[in-house]
Amino acid sequence: MRIIGGKLKGLRLNPPKNLPVRPTTDMAKEALFNILLNQIEFEDITVLDLFSGTGNISMEFASRGAAQVTSVDRSQQCVFYLKDTTRQHGLTQVQTFKADVFKYLEMETEQYDLIFADPPYDLNKIPEIPKIVFAKNLLKPDGLLIVEHQSMQNLSNHPAFVEQRKYGHSSFSFFKSAELSV
Repeated sequence: MRIIGGKLKGLRLNPPKNLPVRPTTDMAKEALFNILLNQIEFEDITVLDLFSGTGNISMEFASRGAAQVTSVDRSQQCVFYLKDTTRQHGLTQVQTFKADVFKYLEMETEQYDLIFADPPYDLNKIPEIPKIVFAKNLLKPDGLLIVEHQSMQNLSNHPAFVEQRKYGHSSFSFFKSAELSV
């Protein structure tokens, strides 16, 4: 696992083996950021990283100049690892919270330019993520929600769904406000 772009490009991340995570693969992450490179300006955006795990995605956004990255995970070990790693590398814009993602979303009132969610693939509440994000209006105008999930899962029935990109067993589903969808 490594940072693929920005000021920390090439940095290898070596999280402890006992973390309860399934990190986004470098191949899928590289494909995702190539897509995003053509859609958004990374500098000065605000990002919410749900089910952040190792913080791989949070650190990628911070490395590329995001103004604020909020990372949420329920694992204390993951939170400690991410806090320690971001401190070591001077990524002061990353804020990390230990919380159940669904409880966090119910309490959240801030809006973000981009929300990324990488829930456990066996979580049966994955379709609830776009519902909650849009019901609570957590995206800024032109904001983007990306949910990583198993390729066999279909999230296209949500009105804000834009597209799904498949990378082996993993897929990214993209959502925008219904009136902004293309």
